[in-house]
Amino acid sequence: MADPTSELQSVEDALSALLEGVVPVASEPLACTAAAGRVLADEVAARLDVPAFDNSAMDGYALRAADAGQWLKVSQRIAAGSQAAPLEVGTCARIFTGSELPAGADCVVMQERVERDGDRARMPDDIPTGDNVRRRGRDVSTGAKLLAAGTRLEAAALGQLAGQGITEIKVRRRPRIALLSTGDEIIDPGEPLAPGQIYNSNRPMLRRLIERFGGEVVMAKRVADDFDTTCQLLSEAAEQADVVITTGGVSVGEEDHVKAALEKLGQLDLWRLAMRPGKPLALGRLPNANGEARLVGLPGNPVSSFVGAWIYLRPLLGALLGCPALSKLPRLRVSADFTTHTKARRHYMRVDLRFLPEGIVASAFADQNSAVLSSCVTANALAVIPAHSSVTPGDLIDCLWLTEA
Repeated sequence: MADPTSELQSVEDALSALLEGVVPVASEPLACTAAAGRVLADEVAARLDVPAFDNSAMDGYALRAADAGQWLKVSQRIAAGSQAAPLEVGTCARIFTGSELPAGADCVVMQERVERDGDRARMPDDIPTGDNVRRRGRDVSTGAKLLAAGTRLEAAALGQLAGQGITEIKVRRRPRIALLSTGDEIIDPGEPLAPGQIYNSNRPMLRRLIERFGGEVVMAKRVADDFDTTCQLLSEAAEQADVVITTGGVSVGEEDHVKAALEKLGQLDLWRLAMRPGKPLALGRLPNANGEARLVGLPGNPVSSFVGAWIYLRPLLGALLGCPALSKLPRLRVSADFTTHTKARRHYMRVDLRFLPEGIVASAFADQNSAVLSSCVTANALAVIPAHSSVTPGDLIDCLWLTEA
């Protein structure tokens, strides 16, 4: 592990320190109707074949392929939801999309290709066996893996569970998050602003990101610029949460107490990173009755907190949920349409990706200052600009696509 007192550790060292020893949280049963966005704790095996029987892929006529090109008697009508009788030799069956294929039939002809005359129908020539038939078990076979543990339950996965008649599954409980905002100058919206005070923009921003990453905020408090108070609230938060997130108080000012309180109460794993924005970022552990809670001390500047949440909180919550899809942001190689240069720190620039016929183009927000939250409102990616490098329009760069899964 990197020395936490040394200067400017790498983002990779920070992630390694943050995720070391993390194990998924416990599971809980949950009705599938309430499971949207949750993460499966266990693998789910299929209970049924899907489709459950051979069925027609369209409205038309079921027949034996060997009878192609002939006039055939229409011996039965098979609607969706009804049971088909075996197909009489030398006949066809009127059939509708999703209806059971009658025993003896091996293909379906769409109705537009069939000439009908009373109770007879002329079939076109050269109909291949299996045409327009959805075979039993084509999608899923009984006993096969339906969904892997760690799957985030979105629309298609919920549909698969419903298609198996499953009404309850085991999911990871939501990681519990304590969110502490430090600083005497920070007040909540709705309170009157006094000279020198600002409204707390970090709390609602981080709460929403935490929800998107699968966690729940169980404690949200403001922390005065006082060492003893900081220690007290950190201890209280550690007992309630799996992860304690602080904003502000991790730099070197006289009123920055989070780092010192963490060193007194628990363990500082890493501090001060070679990244921009977000150099003053503390990572550590706080003891509690269950062992320990992780602490992520984000900078007070809102852009730094926003970027830090995507880079650090998302993979941490992914590890706590056992959800591989949250471990890394998708990385895209795109073309820059801006100019920039970096010094000793890697720069995470807020950009908007445009998907054009000629390729993906990244446009950077004009003001990349860490206090300019408007740079994050329309951003859908972070451009990763290495230290000591320059970018000019047309250069290929790496971007991290901001997505919760």
